[in-house]
Amino acid sequence: MSLAAQGIDTGDTAWLLAATALVLLMTPGLALFYGGMVRTKSVLNMLMMSFVSIALVTVVWLTAGYSLAFGDDTFGGLIGDLKHAGMSGLGPDSVHGTVPTLLFATFQLTFAIITAALISGAIADRAKFGAWLVFVPVWALLVYVPVAHWVWGPGGWVLDKLGALDFAGGLPVEITSGASGLALALVLGPRLGFKKDAMRPHNLPMVVLGAGLLWFGWFGFNAGSALGANGLAAAAFLNTLAAGCTGLLGWLFVEQRRDGHPTTLGAASGAVAGLVAITPSCGSVSLLGALVVGLAAGVVCSYAVGWKFRLNYDDSLDVVGVHLVGGVIGTLLIGVFAVKEMTGGTEGLLYGGGLAQLGKQLVAVAAVGAYAFLVTYGIGKLIDRTLGFRADEEHEHTGLDLTVHAETAYDHGVLGHGAPVSASAVPSAQKVKTQA
Repeated sequence: MSLAAQGIDTGDTAWLLAATALVLLMTPGLALFYGGMVRTKSVLNMLMMSFVSIALVTVVWLTAGYSLAFGDDTFGGLIGDLKHAGMSGLGPDSVHGTVPTLLFATFQLTFAIITAALISGAIADRAKFGAWLVFVPVWALLVYVPVAHWVWGPGGWVLDKLGALDFAGGLPVEITSGASGLALALVLGPRLGFKKDAMRPHNLPMVVLGAGLLWFGWFGFNAGSALGANGLAAAAFLNTLAAGCTGLLGWLFVEQRRDGHPTTLGAASGAVAGLVAITPSCGSVSLLGALVVGLAAGVVCSYAVGWKFRLNYDDSLDVVGVHLVGGVIGTLLIGVFAVKEMTGGTEGLLYGGGLAQLGKQLVAVAAVGAYAFLVTYGIGKLIDRTLGFRADEEHEHTGLDLTVHAETAYDHGVLGHGAPVSASAVPSAQKVKTQA
């Protein structure tokens, strides 16, 4: 055994292996969560946008993404080097802390995957699948990778220079995906029938199943970020559970008070909102802080999902209302509820730390949100003007499952929405099946 291998802790490694698998499971969970929220004519397209993100982001991450995000800083805290491009120099005995570097790289890869997949919810029902295939790798390289370096990479300016805290991804995952989703929603414009037609979830049991898988995977997401089987992981695990619960209850409280009906969709959305908010703060706040963070997210996000109707942007599946708003809440509240027992020294406003940490969190939120929005908007506009990002109107009206993938999720789901399917919209293989 090499000297490097002797530095590997088997307990920490075993936990991070499990956590990595849990986080990867979150993307199929997200696919079900999103798939249940759309109408029957676009279910498979929604699933595919998540699943293909696994493959696309993996290729980008292994070739250059990991090295640029976690390599040695080369440009004032903005980006890493290409020393480990293609995972070169990282053998089985290479160690990051107490775990194999290859495992750490894979764990971080699963974060990048779900962040890209999250964006798809903002443009559900109306994006060209081919354009999405181009967007994901470009976005991962130009948006996610730099932000990951800022927040977690060696020498990254958010952590090392600014001193803002983010334990498990409020900035690189939640705020980045939410701001990017808003940018793409503006590039593509609203769905046909937005604010006119009912666009209700077609399968609420699928939504709840997806939310449950997300919650399950989130324990790996947050507790795994401790990078060890230790007390910090246990605290992050409990905080994650607590915030998901209060997020769910907060959302249902608003629905009951506002609408008179606590809904299944609201319960699933509230849990996710609480989990989003606790992501950056699970390693910084006490259990009491976690309960408040989750409750605040459940209440505020339940109102935020309605902003799209007043401000006229069509965020189809509420990526902005849940992930952007929830991420902002959780990241900022670190500056209020952080306790030194969790952070190792930093304290929030309520524990005698003053306004300094809150100010640092605010700067990080503004910088990351602005960067993600502006770069994503530029990428989206470029793709739209060259390849076209918006699906054809006829395809959108018929449904992307049939027109793009030549499949339908349900035998009865093709003709259940809108006008009859035109001959030109049906792929030849489907015509034969229909005639038969």
